Amino acid sequence: MRHEIRVVALACAVAGLASAGAHAQGFASRPVRLVVPWAAGGTVDTVGRAIAPKLTEMWKQPVVVENRAGAGGNIGADAVTKAAPDGHTILVGITALAISAALYKQLPFDPVKDLAPASQMTASFTVLVVHPSVPAQNVREFVALAKSQPGKLNYGSTGPGSPPHLTMELFKSATGINLLHVPYKGDAFQIPALLAGEVQAAITPLAAAIGHIKAGKLRVLAMTGAKRSAVIPDVPTVVEAGVPGFVEQGWLGLFLPSATPREVVNRISADAARVTHMPDLIARWPGWGYEPVGGKPEEFAAQYRRDIERFSRVIREANIPKLD
Repeated sequence: MRHEIRVVALACAVAGLASAGAHAQGFASRPVRLVVPWAAGGTVDTVGRAIAPKLTEMWKQPVVVENRAGAGGNIGADAVTKAAPDGHTILVGITALAISAALYKQLPFDPVKDLAPASQMTASFTVLVVHPSVPAQNVREFVALAKSQPGKLNYGSTGPGSPPHLTMELFKSATGINLLHVPYKGDAFQIPALLAGEVQAAITPLAAAIGHIKAGKLRVLAMTGAKRSAVIPDVPTVVEAGVPGFVEQGWLGLFLPSATPREVVNRISADAARVTHMPDLIARWPGWGYEPVGGKPEEFAAQYRRDIERFSRVIREANIPKLD
């Protein structure tokens, strides 16, 4: 009897391994959709179109970028959660996805239960910038200026609940300053307003500001992430500039429907990491405002959950109304 039980157990184990192998071998068996939940022409779309041909070469199947813009990236994310969980539909997600989980009262999908983080491809560089008319040359002077006239200085964002909005709210909390928030409908409106002096400050992606910084039209005070950028290596981080513990950095990564077999998730994660560190992309990431990461699924999932919790806290503490 015991012998028969051992035989059955062994057979089940072998069958499980065979099934896992079948899942992995079944990918990629047809064209792969790379869903970019933002409009064509933006940075996320540019990245998607840069990595698609490399994944095509790896997987021997066409990898096609599909733009599904709208609702702060939620339309594209929802489409991926409802796709077949076999690895052939992949979401290119950014930090806004974690914010949506914290900001919206209700979504057509569960951002945690319905999506499987596969790989954090990059971390993003964001910068604290001011209009040249602001009499502050560094973070310490900016904080002192803001404290001397609470509520008088204003800052622009790309909309309520956007990453620049929430990051600035975290900066306000960390430094004890009071700034007035002026929301705009994206970088296309926020950056011109900052250049015109309609708002005095902003936290914005480096890629959106770098040309204006180099032209002297904006003054950069600090990087908000964990380290400096090779594009502007003389600019300190916020921590280096005198705000202990302040590290806020976005990300870009790949997500799959949650029921995707673990072997397929691991395969896509490993291949994405290889693409992330290809020499030609290593050279291009800084210009897009990113630095390469290429982490494992477990690491990215932990980062994703931490971000949802952090953004939930700042939304609550800053009394930012949730969206319907």
